[in-house]
Amino acid sequence: MCENARSRPRAGRRAGGRGNEGLLLDDGLLKVAAPNWTWHVNIHHLELFYYIAKHGGIMPAVRNIPYGIQQPAVSAQVAQLEEFLGVTLFQRRPFSLTPPGEKLYAFIKPFFANLDQVATDLQGGETRFFRVGASTIVLRDHLPQLLTGVRKRFPSLKLLLREGFPGQLETALLNDEVDLVFTTIDHKAPTGLRSLVLLELPLVLLVEKGSRFTAAEELWALDKIDEPLICLPAHETMVKNFQDKLEKLGVEWYPSLEASSADLIEGYVASGLGIGLSVCMPGMPPERNVRVLPLHDFPGMRIGALWQGRNTPLVDAFLDMARQRVKEIG
Repeated sequence: MCENARSRPRAGRRAGGRGNEGLLLDDGLLKVAAPNWTWHVNIHHLELFYYIAKHGGIMPAVRNIPYGIQQPAVSAQVAQLEEFLGVTLFQRRPFSLTPPGEKLYAFIKPFFANLDQVATDLQGGETRFFRVGASTIVLRDHLPQLLTGVRKRFPSLKLLLREGFPGQLETALLNDEVDLVFTTIDHKAPTGLRSLVLLELPLVLLVEKGSRFTAAEELWALDKIDEPLICLPAHETMVKNFQDKLEKLGVEWYPSLEASSADLIEGYVASGLGIGLSVCMPGMPPERNVRVLPLHDFPGMRIGALWQGRNTPLVDAFLDMARQRVKEIG
């Protein structure tokens, strides 16, 4: 059977259009050509370059990018952008944009710089949805007061609340599952997060009202502490700080019961199940069947807020109300 000469591709012709893409037709046989799938600039790579150029380097960019991303990932993805463009966009040390980098930054800056304002305009002039994470106590006893004040400035605000331990809340923030968390804060905020310390709470032991112990030092004087220790999970900062201090005192006393909240710890102590590790909350006396033993010379717990990227009007509103709440509770 004869072949139509006009329908037969010439040797070496590529099907599919662009230079290295598609299938190579050679003498009627199909052969796979080496593909190059990246025909368009990766917009995410452009966004990362925008923050680098705006803030003067990769590490300053990581601290200001409004979602969790680590320095190696930023470096790798911007290197891919440079490879795709075939140019060097900036000098690393000391930081400076190259002429191609200046040209690209001037082109993309108006788009990325105005994204937040466009979103706000599309939402009717104000942010309508916000995600807050905190412990049970904060959500129950303090967030209602914060929310009352914030809603005076943002009447149409829709709120999503997430309860969790400090470690869980921090992970949720880094994964962009929440916008703001109120939690315990170590001395240095994780990379990519901003922090505000609101207050420092002293550690205390909680004992049943009829307990024979009247001071924590009486426990340290024992050869062996037989009382069960009730506390948050062992990986939480409060518990790790407590155990570090016990080690310096030469005392061994490990958790017997790990609870998911300070409320549960206090409830178990009131039921006579052991001695609880907690913090002294201003304006919140313990249950009637519980006594507080101060932990002198133990490191306290720093309580505050964590969030990503630059402040938004809504973040500032929550932080302002949080400061006001701290003043109210003394």
